[in-house]
Amino acid sequence: MRCVRPSSNHIFFFLLCFLPASLQSDLQRPAAMSWERKDVKIFGTDELAEGLAKHTAALSHKFAHHRRAFTVVLSGGYLIEKLRKLVEPPYVHEIDWSKWHIFWVDERVVKKTDPDSNYKLALDGFLSLVPIPANQIYSINDEVDAKHAAEDYEAKLKELVAHGVVEISPETNFPRFDLMLLGMGPDGHLASLFPHHPLLHERKKWVTFLENSPKPPPVRITFTFPVIDASAYIFMVVAGSGEVDAVAEAIEGNASGDDMLPVQRVRLENGEFTWFLDTLAASKLRSF
Repeated sequence: MRCVRPSSNHIFFFLLCFLPASLQSDLQRPAAMSWERKDVKIFGTDELAEGLAKHTAALSHKFAHHRRAFTVVLSGGYLIEKLRKLVEPPYVHEIDWSKWHIFWVDERVVKKTDPDSNYKLALDGFLSLVPIPANQIYSINDEVDAKHAAEDYEAKLKELVAHGVVEISPETNFPRFDLMLLGMGPDGHLASLFPHHPLLHERKKWVTFLENSPKPPPVRITFTFPVIDASAYIFMVVAGSGEVDAVAEAIEGNASGDDMLPVQRVRLENGEFTWFLDTLAASKLRSF
């Protein structure tokens, strides 16, 4: 495994010193995700699941030791398969699963038994294999439409904030989850936040919905960027060749404005963003 942190542009910071303080703060604000908080970890294909389990278990121990809950947000797709080492020794026995609280960064508005359900995917491949208390697994209400499912999920989050299970960001008053385990699509989308979609600009709601997803099924609910940005840790897991171009653009591209991939729009307030890539996903990176 190789772990790389991009180096600073020393000339830029030298010149920055001679600018007025007001201009310095504007120029230091990142155009995309904060480079200072982003790591890239590249693993062999068979090593990725082990590396992800090791780092996830370490965070679980850290948060379980310091507070009564470890709040974990999942996405769908092949991420769940990449969590397979967590259900095996030594991790399955070392982790205090009683502290885990599970959420979803997005969900398809279908029944929980539907093959398209992110809840069903996680239940079958991960949650049913570890002793997380059932009342600490927060799935969406699958008995209502998308609008009401989003409102219900946001209300549930606010209740958990009020009870001290989920922390709140002191900077923005959005919920601050301990760890988001996320994947990315070939178009650079994360959660159900797709390129050029109006929801990229939603800044007030915690959870919202869409009925025109470019990726089926079309009806979904999703966390918004302010919630994602408030995270303490994000592990972005990408494997195989399907997202190789998006990985290269997201990490080494210089797009701005509307041309940025959704994943490039992540701006962590006070957290750490780490790419977990296998060698295929990283194969078009020039700097690693």
